[in-house]
Amino acid sequence: MLRRLCATAGLGVAILAGAAGFVVANMDRTCKACDDFYKYANGGWMKKNTIPPQYPEWGPALIMFERTEQRLHEILEAAAANRSAAGSNEQKIGDYYATCMDTKAIEEKGLKPLNGDLERINAIHDNASLLETGARLQAQGTGVLFGYGSDQDFADSTQVIGEVRQGGLGLPDRDYYTRDDEKSKELRKQYVEHMTKMFVLMGDAKPKAAAEAQTVLGIETSLAKASLNNVDLRDPQKNYHKMSVADAQKLTPHWNWDAYFAAIGSAKLSDMNVSQPEFFKAMDGLLASVPLEDWKTYYRWQLIHRSARLLSDPFVQENFNFTGRVLEGTTEMRVRWRRCSATVDDGLGEALGQVYVEKYFPPAAKARVLAMVRNLLAALNEDLNTLEWMSPETRRAAAQKLQAFALKIGYPDKWRDYSKLKIDRESYAGNAFRATEFENARDLAKIGKPVDHTEWGMSPPTINAYYNPQLNEIVFPAGILQGVIFDPDRDDSYNYGAIGSIIGHEITHGFDDQGAQFDPKGNLKNWWTEQDLKNFQGRGECIAKQFDGFEVEKGLHENGKLVEGESIADLGGLTISYAAFEKSMEGKPREKDANGFTPEQQFFLGYAAASAAILRPEFARLLANTDPHPLPEFRVNGPFSNMEAFQKAFGCKKGDPMVREDVCKIW
Repeated sequence: MLRRLCATAGLGVAILAGAAGFVVANMDRTCKACDDFYKYANGGWMKKNTIPPQYPEWGPALIMFERTEQRLHEILEAAAANRSAAGSNEQKIGDYYATCMDTKAIEEKGLKPLNGDLERINAIHDNASLLETGARLQAQGTGVLFGYGSDQDFADSTQVIGEVRQGGLGLPDRDYYTRDDEKSKELRKQYVEHMTKMFVLMGDAKPKAAAEAQTVLGIETSLAKASLNNVDLRDPQKNYHKMSVADAQKLTPHWNWDAYFAAIGSAKLSDMNVSQPEFFKAMDGLLASVPLEDWKTYYRWQLIHRSARLLSDPFVQENFNFTGRVLEGTTEMRVRWRRCSATVDDGLGEALGQVYVEKYFPPAAKARVLAMVRNLLAALNEDLNTLEWMSPETRRAAAQKLQAFALKIGYPDKWRDYSKLKIDRESYAGNAFRATEFENARDLAKIGKPVDHTEWGMSPPTINAYYNPQLNEIVFPAGILQGVIFDPDRDDSYNYGAIGSIIGHEITHGFDDQGAQFDPKGNLKNWWTEQDLKNFQGRGECIAKQFDGFEVEKGLHENGKLVEGESIADLGGLTISYAAFEKSMEGKPREKDANGFTPEQQFFLGYAAASAAILRPEFARLLANTDPHPLPEFRVNGPFSNMEAFQKAFGCKKGDPMVREDVCKIW
């Protein structure tokens, strides 16, 4: 999956100028290609541009977000003005957008949209009412204590089961609570100050609010200490613990699971996956030891933390002050229509996506991308037959998995039904809560039923892509198939470097440190011989070790184990995309373009151009701590320094920084 990028307001210098070739002015020729290719390809652009105050990062690829947001804006403005038939998708997206844009009504309501939930929290008097209120808050998207939802059974990929998983934190990751360095301490201090200000806005006196903030920090720290770190969360073996509800009840005697299922609107379960048993043991201990008044304070915080963006301006501003300024380094909030467009896409993505696809995703684009996907699948299949480290037995199993890949391009074959979701022009917060409750109810209704292979995990306008190992599928929404990543008018040399490498990236996720543990049908099942698995894991360790060496800032390095899967996919994607590109060039002249670049060089320049970005230091730290994707410069220089094809294309020699002695190679 691509790292999620923020939306943009415009682009200072376009990275491309038509289909003729690469824009040389965006390069930095003072930096040699074999010293630092990322700066060589993008340094000129990086020198000419600064990050706009509304964003934590900036880059040429983000122009797609500007284009997509403008398109969604036009669709939503038209829907809001049209007053379509009640119950239609157009009415729902139009009314949702209109209530988000109605700042006068939002300001008049202030904190009132939360009054009902705040009264329920205040009325908590025992563990039963704590459980019931917590379930209601979870149903509308407030992340108290833990998460509950459906998941495909790791041991039986045909069935959907219930799953509970660790959660309940207000900071981005458990390590923010446990690290003892000065920056982490300072950030926790700022978090407490932020909570204090929020409690004051909710009507509490400052001394009380400050004490409440410390109470919340204490509860969240206890939950964090019991949580798996983000590396262990990537290991499916460590997160699959299917057990009977009776055994889960023994694990948490102070939390009544049958009562919880009834309160949240789930069917009664006989078994479920308790993803992190130790977390739930610790949670149960807290339920026994933490006073009810402290839990009520924690619930109030989680409610306002989830809902602040839906309320009047003081809440919105203070929420941005911490999540935007402190965590990401952003200095200015995005304009409201952009935030509202994103909200509707998040809540009614397939309703909005239907209109988007009809207007902006032609069948020809889908056909060309589908052809490229098939070419890359064929390239990997050929590569499997040449791997000296893989035995015939494992090679056959890998080929079977590859042949079983499901391909989803552009948009779903079956659109989501929103007919039972009520959206009106009465309340923005009300619409947001109902949209979340609708989605959660839809998710819980899948438990106990066969897996639906037509379902999508992203909306069509989304500028991203993913591989799902449990469905053994690769998915490319229409939103990503445009701009700097895919241009149907450009030559194959560029498109294979940009979108081709992303397609290859998603394909090779089927064989990364996570995907390799699932069989062709999506079961968590070993299909490797013992020696082949050792060989594969050793090659993954090589990549993890390389990325451990990349320094984000003084004292902070990439976490090689965290980014191992995405980095395996980057290197694998580039390798098979280059092989497919070379095959597409058979019998064709290999002429240099107007700027003197060979087709091979354009391939690598295309990938680098799509990866360019400038990041604020705060945002870079946030990503390094939480994101399984490496930072952009490492996603270019890391895999390229392992690739003989890159070194040949640019004449790099032994001893150059872009030529590694400890080469990592999988495919």
